[in-house]
Amino acid sequence: MILFLKLLVAHLLGDFVFQPKKWVKDKEKKKIKSTKLYTHIGIHAVLLLLILGFNLQHYGSVFLLVIISHYLIDLGKLYLQQQKTKRLFFFIDQALHILFLGLATYIFQPFKINVSSILSEKNLLLICCLIFVTFTSSIIINILISRWSPEKNNKSEEQSLANAGKYIGFLERLLIFIFIVINQWAGVGFLLAAKSIFRFGDLTASKDRKLTEYVLIGTLLSFGLAILTGLVYSHYGR
Repeated sequence: MILFLKLLVAHLLGDFVFQPKKWVKDKEKKKIKSTKLYTHIGIHAVLLLLILGFNLQHYGSVFLLVIISHYLIDLGKLYLQQQKTKRLFFFIDQALHILFLGLATYIFQPFKINVSSILSEKNLLLICCLIFVTFTSSIIINILISRWSPEKNNKSEEQSLANAGKYIGFLERLLIFIFIVINQWAGVGFLLAAKSIFRFGDLTASKDRKLTEYVLIGTLLSFGLAILTGLVYSHYGR
């Protein structure tokens, strides 16, 4: 585990701390001919050497696997990604890097993954709660409040980010769930107060009572479902 964490630290430093945006743009433009690509790989190599104590005699296979795989993954990403798929390939890229860090660790220090412990009753309950508090709750709330449809303001819709409400709801309920599980109820109150402040200006400007009631019902349902899910996990998941 300690070896994997060392490799992960080097990866995070190389990919996110010591890689300016202009390097990324240069790589995307010139691809395999970009000098920034090789500078980036060189920085990774130096970081790996530092964190492994320059002990290539001991960690040589780990060093080569991580550096070569990193170069090939980055190169593949540069040629395969398109403008509209950049976000997707970012996550694929990072997942592959971490996979190879795990593979390098396994080759040097073989370990076993206990699937039964991963799929334990507690973990399965956590997965169910996380799915319910995000996707399932979102659908339930939409169904419950679909009977009311306040008048839409085209101007305000144009100023709103696509699917922003959906993702705000996800994050809101996840935070509430976490606060309940770690027994920090004050965090729930803080989140409710913060949302009320942000919403107050919009609702005041709209001067629409129906919209205010619509938002209030949705908020209370969202908070209620998240609190209920957190209480269920706190009771049965410990």
